[in-house]
Amino acid sequence: MQWKWKCARTTAPAIGVEGLQYYYLISMYYVATLDRERADSYCGGLGSRRPAKPARVMESREAKFKIGQVVKHRLFPFRGVIFDVDPQFANTEEWWQSIPEDVRPHKDQPFYHLLAENAQTHYVAYVSQQNLLADESGDPVQHPEVGSYFGEFRGSHYVMRPSYAN
Repeated sequence: MQWKWKCARTTAPAIGVEGLQYYYLISMYYVATLDRERADSYCGGLGSRRPAKPARVMESREAKFKIGQVVKHRLFPFRGVIFDVDPQFANTEEWWQSIPEDVRPHKDQPFYHLLAENAQTHYVAYVSQQNLLADESGDPVQHPEVGSYFGEFRGSHYVMRPSYAN
């Protein structure tokens, strides 16, 4: 059977590639079973369908960024250096629910612990992979704890101290 329609979710930018694939596959199941009313219902009653594209293969859960790498947030004005990585979300449900739903990332991806900074302060941040970009400014991070984890700064990354490496 040829797939003819797919769901266009209004929350698509906030849910990322894996989330889009999930909505796409669910709506395709309902279309394949010829239950278009249910497919439209699942898609939020948007009435916005467009020709289907071939399903993309799920992206790897491998970390895209490395410990010591300087990164910046995709949406918010802060940057930092990665000092730990979780292969998927590993924080509290309370923390998860505190993120506004329209920008809440999906849990099934790497999450990074950053020694972060913005124009006003320094702090520790927990950020999803989908919300990070490599920082290409070449500037070191001024967080006061950087020296506890890292030694030399080499333009885009820090060299980890041997006492910190496991």
